[in-house]
Amino acid sequence: MKFQYTEKKVSLPSNVHAYAEKKVMKLERYFGDDAEALVAFSVEKNRNKVEITVNVSGTYFRASESTSDMFASIDAAVGTIERQIRKNKTRLAKRLRKDAFVREADVAASFVPDEEEDSFEIVRTKRFSIKPMSRQEAILQMNLLEHNFFAFRDEDADGAFAVVYKRNDGGYGLIEDE
Repeated sequence: MKFQYTEKKVSLPSNVHAYAEKKVMKLERYFGDDAEALVAFSVEKNRNKVEITVNVSGTYFRASESTSDMFASIDAAVGTIERQIRKNKTRLAKRLRKDAFVREADVAASFVPDEEEDSFEIVRTKRFSIKPMSRQEAILQMNLLEHNFFAFRDEDADGAFAVVYKRNDGGYGLIEDE
């Protein structure tokens, strides 16, 4: 697994990076050697925030945790990703490394929701390639990223642009291109 570290508004000693690498390496049994992990450390309102993003063959797993201790934040974020994997175990079995689910881990972690923005000003632009996938695969990817919507090219509609989103009633919606 390849690692990248980002520090925002904080300068950390190398033992924090080593601890994060040790904890995230526990996820390698699900992914194999071709995974890439981005670990972002920051301090916001006297809270130590860790955001871990793991990319495996175009499938992204992301967790963001904030606690009073940086090490606890790392543990919680790794636990969140493990819960995502276990929750979607049957759907991910085809896409992840063979025998990834042979051994189960018991990790408890808390979820800290992201803050909503009040402004309509565009403050960040992301660019990414939109790959063709099934509607079920798009819903899975949206849930793994913990987003409320996900844009993709719909294989069922000959690669047309589409968006899946979470509805307030707990279901999912689909917006299709005409």
